This record gives sequence, structure tokens and C-alpha cells, in this order.
Amino acid sequence: MNLIPPDTADVLTSAKTVAVIGCSPNMYRTSNYAAKFLMERGYTVIPVNPGHKEILGKKCYPALNEIPKDIQVDIINIFRSNEHTAGVVEEVEEWIKTTGQAPVIWTQLDVSSKEAESLAEAARIPYVKNRCIMVEWERIKNWS
Repeated sequence: MNLIPPDTADVLTSAKTVAVIGCSPNMYRTSNYAAKFLMERGYTVIPVNPGHKEILGKKCYPALNEIPKDIQVDIINIFRSNEHTAGVVEEVEEWIKTTGQAPVIWTQLDVSSKEAESLAEAARIPYVKNRCIMVEWERIKNWS
């Protein structure tokens, strides 16, 4: 695998907007906590979950391609089980073709799969593999 991961410090310090795929309204789910964590640190968070209209006071979109094309998304943070990650990467690839945007795909701990990695590599989409966005944010801020 020739996937070269992006520098997480660069990704997190330059990003402004994070789409959270699989964001849950349940405050005890990691996706909810991570979305709230990011919002409290100044990021614009876009929840994506087909089962909800609003999460954390933000409009929730049923799918990535439902996010308005004029909204710039810097990170697509995946909170789905790893058997769904390749499908999400395929959705991201199609969304990129439609919007012309260049987001980073960020997979949370144990969310990546070999197939997803291969798809991202083939599509030349920057891909962060199995890293908690909250832990990485704290690590980077503590080193700054």
C-alpha cells in the first residue's frame, strides 16, 4: 500500500469545517462527543446521518451529497463501522467530482479498512487512518 497519510497537524490547524459521517444524537456515543468537542474548539461541524434532521443544534444531512455545494468541507470524519468505510470513500469520491472540493478523509479508531484505503489511494484522496480526531487535536495543541 502506497498510501501516504497527510500530516495530521496540518490538517487540523488548517481545517475549518468537518462533516461527521454517522454522527449520533446520543450524547454517550463517541461521534456525538467528538462533534461537540470540535464545535467547542471553533470548527464548523456538519452532522451526516439519514435518521435525523438535527444534531447538536445543527442541521443534519441524510447523506454527504445533500450538503450544499457552496459549503466548503475540509475534513470528512467517518464514524461508521469498518465494513461501511469503503462505501463512504466511494461516496466521497463522487462528491469530490460533483463539488470540486479536496477534503481529507479521517477514519476514527478501528474504522479504516484495506478496501477503503485502496480506494482513497486510487482516487488520490488524503486519508487519515484509524486516529481519534480528539486525541490528535489535544496532542497537537499540547506540542504547540
